[in-house]
Amino acid sequence: MANSDWRRNIGVHFTTPVAKALSHTPLTPNVITWFGFALICGASFLVAMQYFLWGGIGVLVASIMDAFDGALARHTGRVSRFGAVLDSTLDRFSEGVVLVSIIYVMAKNGSEWGAALGGATLLLSFSVSYIRARAEGMGVESSEGWFTRVERVIVIALGLIINQVIIAVAIVAVFSLITALQRAYVVWRKLQTAK
Repeated sequence: MANSDWRRNIGVHFTTPVAKALSHTPLTPNVITWFGFALICGASFLVAMQYFLWGGIGVLVASIMDAFDGALARHTGRVSRFGAVLDSTLDRFSEGVVLVSIIYVMAKNGSEWGAALGGATLLLSFSVSYIRARAEGMGVESSEGWFTRVERVIVIALGLIINQVIIAVAIVAVFSLITALQRAYVVWRKLQTAK
């Protein structure tokens, strides 16, 4: 089983009952997407104000919410290409706004290397998602990787909750680099095979 399959299977078992319940409400998948993004912005504000515990909890809750929009769309037959684009775009903004708030805190507290590490983490985490998007634009599936968005979010949130932000950011940076290289290699191999 591919390492992305177990994530998907766990996600389906967790989100399907919630999607069924949400299907009886007026909420649409796009409304849930926007609500989750608003929640992550609020959590990022708490992080910027150095309320790390509550910010970390907010990041976790918002990330859980993010799993429900797609599940609701599939359950109600309201899957749309625009919805997929909106979800992916706000996923990137969500990751970015949390890391920017961490960079802000590091800079405010005079930790230049901490701010630089946050910036590197932002670039590396985006590169993981970009490689997948670019590959899929060429018709190549590329969901492989040890450290996808799920793992990145969990590590950052836990780092905030236990007040070990630098360690969490460093872990995400290192494993995002590894995952980006892993995905790039897999895409290269698949393209070579397709020739």
